[in-house]
Amino acid sequence: MTKLYFVRHGKTEWNLQGRYQGANGDSPLLPESYEQIHQLAAYLHPVQFAHCYVSPLPRAQTTAKVLLADLGQTMPVTTTVGMREFNLGKMEGMRFAEVAKRYPRELHAFRSAPADYDPTAIAGESFPELIARMQPVVTQAVAADHTGQANLLFVSHGAALVALIQSLLGTPIADMRKDGGLTNSSVTILAADSPQPPYRLIKWNDTEFLTKRPDPTDTI
Repeated sequence: MTKLYFVRHGKTEWNLQGRYQGANGDSPLLPESYEQIHQLAAYLHPVQFAHCYVSPLPRAQTTAKVLLADLGQTMPVTTTVGMREFNLGKMEGMRFAEVAKRYPRELHAFRSAPADYDPTAIAGESFPELIARMQPVVTQAVAADHTGQANLLFVSHGAALVALIQSLLGTPIADMRKDGGLTNSSVTILAADSPQPPYRLIKWNDTEFLTKRPDPTDTI
């Protein structure tokens, strides 16, 4: 089987402030995030990776750079817009509280009722559009594993990864929040027996290696 390791980027200043970053916003990693990425690398160190796929956004690029330097492995690294965060349109850069006042329907659906999420008013990306963008990166990566035993690494973003991973598990859009969100510097592991989903879940939102107990601002 091919094993897939999905890493959410380290915590950023906007994560701490409760702002949506989305596909076009970004902010620097917090100093504490570098230590958490080091801890993640130590946890993943026994795993030999064949390829790494990274979002082009700076917070993911920095996370991948630190992680790969710690792992000390030589592997191809592909930067792809397929791993970019949700395009949240007008919500990007806004604090969660401000979004709740201005776009309450969209925010509720995005967080709690994905099947009802209509991003038209915010000029954002829908769940089907996101899945259509992200899934091929993964399925093509699995298809390229001719050994059937490779470990593949993906460094991306919280909201996007929740939707992607659940789609790879065959979860309907309506149920995509059933397992909760993903924590900064977490890893979620899937197994693929063939390129086409559904895949199998091994670990969801694993943070056992982090010495700092996650708080609510760490998870989306």
